[in-house]
Amino acid sequence: MQLIVGRIGRAHGIKGEVSVEVRTDEPELRLAPGAVLVTDPASAGPLTVETGRVHSGRLMLRFAGVKDRTGAEALRNVLLIADVDPDETPEDPEEFYDHQLVDLDVVTVDGTEVGRIKEISHLPFHDLLVVERPDGTEVMVPFVAEIVPEIDLEEQRAVIDPPPGLLDEAEAEQ
Repeated sequence: MQLIVGRIGRAHGIKGEVSVEVRTDEPELRLAPGAVLVTDPASAGPLTVETGRVHSGRLMLRFAGVKDRTGAEALRNVLLIADVDPDETPEDPEEFYDHQLVDLDVVTVDGTEVGRIKEISHLPFHDLLVVERPDGTEVMVPFVAEIVPEIDLEEQRAVIDPPPGLLDEAEAEQ
């Protein structure tokens, strides 16, 4: 299985280093020196991470064979993709890969059926579970512990404790 783990940004300096927008909770594993990454577009890769460091809060990588600024600039906006075993799970038991969550049934803490997770929307502050209801409409549920207290992969369900108005606008507090 392939997961997008980053997007290459601007070149940094003249020796082929690039900034990377990290899209994984495990950059130390997925973007470590020696990691071989597939790319989108495929013609840009595969790329092997040669060195990595953090500079002013941004991850800077240098790839094997990219020795100058021109080569680094040519990689701008390329997506970095890691091959991951579908049975692999994140080290933190409170973290999940998107493929583990998609298609889980969603119920409230009292057992009321809400729908099924259709996709995960990744936002800067937190993720959203996009839940398709039985009638075909969608509801977006913030993926935070206060609202989603339980993910049960064995039972294939997510339990939510929605605040008033999340599932039914008529219940919203004024």
